[in-house]
Amino acid sequence: MTGDEIFNIASLLTEAAAKWPDRPAVVCSHRPDVLGRHALTYAQLDDSSSHLAAKLLRGGAVAGSRVIVMLRPGPDFVVVAFGLFKAGLAPVMVDPGMGLKRMLRCLAEGRPSGIVGLPAAHLLSLTAPGYFKAIKLRVTVGRRFGWGGSTLLDIMKTAAASEAPEALEASLPVQTRAGDMAALLFTSGSTGPAKGVIYTHAMFRAQVEAIREGLDIREGGVDLATYPLFGLFAPALGLTSLIPDINPAKPGKADPRRIIEPVLRQGVTSMFASPALLGKVSRFAHEHNLRLPSLKRVISAGAPVPPNMAAAFASLMNPGAQLLTPYGATEGVPLSSIGAEEISSQTRLMTEQGLGMCVGRPLPGVQLEVIKISDGPIGAFSDDLRLARGEIGEIIAKGPMVSRGYFERPGETALSVIPEGENGFWRRMGDVGWLDNSGRLWFCGRKNHRVVTEQGTLYSIPCEAIFNNHPQVRRSALAGVGAPGRMRPVIFIEPHAAVRGLKWNALMEELASLAKANPRTIHITTFLRCRSLPVDVRHNAKINREKLAVWAAGKLAKTERAA
Repeated sequence: MTGDEIFNIASLLTEAAAKWPDRPAVVCSHRPDVLGRHALTYAQLDDSSSHLAAKLLRGGAVAGSRVIVMLRPGPDFVVVAFGLFKAGLAPVMVDPGMGLKRMLRCLAEGRPSGIVGLPAAHLLSLTAPGYFKAIKLRVTVGRRFGWGGSTLLDIMKTAAASEAPEALEASLPVQTRAGDMAALLFTSGSTGPAKGVIYTHAMFRAQVEAIREGLDIREGGVDLATYPLFGLFAPALGLTSLIPDINPAKPGKADPRRIIEPVLRQGVTSMFASPALLGKVSRFAHEHNLRLPSLKRVISAGAPVPPNMAAAFASLMNPGAQLLTPYGATEGVPLSSIGAEEISSQTRLMTEQGLGMCVGRPLPGVQLEVIKISDGPIGAFSDDLRLARGEIGEIIAKGPMVSRGYFERPGETALSVIPEGENGFWRRMGDVGWLDNSGRLWFCGRKNHRVVTEQGTLYSIPCEAIFNNHPQVRRSALAGVGAPGRMRPVIFIEPHAAVRGLKWNALMEELASLAKANPRTIHITTFLRCRSLPVDVRHNAKINREKLAVWAAGKLAKTERAA
């Protein structure tokens, strides 16, 4: 699909509603929409989103502008997202867990012209007006307290009273080009400043195709939407999106019963779960001798999925069902995928020996390469950048679901994109890894997490795997102290249980022995205890090694002063 073709991602919903008007599109037992509906059919979702789009356009909204969306997961969120798509407006979405100041900066950076959100979102825009200078369009989901605009309830009541679609609604979705911005989605900021990734309608279409064909998720099933944005794909895939009663911003603290119960009660066939949530559900199910026979496909991403966790969860499903761990990032996903069965039978031992984590082969239409590591911009792609199979380097990707750049950040875009030819480009993923002889990608960590010592370069995932093999270690994390080239490697240890005093001293001796026995870790001699490793705000699974490096520097400096 070329960027100049006419295509709007919301057209997939309209097509699905024509095929399956009475099929449930969204089900949410704990949070109804503004009309009190706990479930919307495809026809209802299509009609409601069209009416919202028509209302916004009649009110002066200009196709191509950006609108902040701040809502809880539920039917209203899905209606609003597709309503904005249909109107040619780009939703701006930010993780609230990143903190108020960072969130405000991101929202302002998106230069939005409107807000669709809860009363708290509108109140925030009034108490911090400097970040919301161009806001003209307001839709409140809930009670409006005098700040103007409309409420979603009033808009939907008007739709319910209408006997026939108006001419404007009949002309929706707006005829956008495939290369037009469809959404502005901010990265979590877990490994650097949060940046707005430009999503086009063509990118969303490519993602839908990759999920359908590459991950083999087919129409007619029930999808448990534990992550709101991933849940938006369900209506485009002909699935029923079932929204669980959890806080998606804190998957690591979710009650596993609120995942297991709807899976068993509603016959869920597919599910996305961050590694943190996957682990909690798996442990609870095994402790209570439960199985999840209806599941056919489970997707886990956001951070590396430990092989033992993948195997444990896969054992809860029936033969033939798949736990898949795709590779990607906000800037491009999914790019590759591997199943739990292949991990268990072929790659697990290599991971435990420190060779990295296998994330599978590229999906159809995706190209993955490994190039020489560089921290500066690369002006053009050339074959001499490529590394040989087996060599660790920087991962780059090309494909129709890969974003070309960041919004209003030309410097970061120049650092992350490698031009190729007249219009082509490669996206630098910010990760390091290697390709094996069968074309599988092995992930070795983030590029800016590498620890460059006098003896060589250490990579987080290979090094941490050596210590994660110890039965008393729940997780470990590599951090570096000092200037590149002379860094001191430090391993933070999060034990399974309380390990203090003499037990910690004994554990350190055993970890030091493990380090000496492996050439990748032979120069690691410093171990620090951490009760709970800091993780990202989105999936609660990606370790914040930048914060650990600061902690390590302070701890070591204090120890040296005391000595």
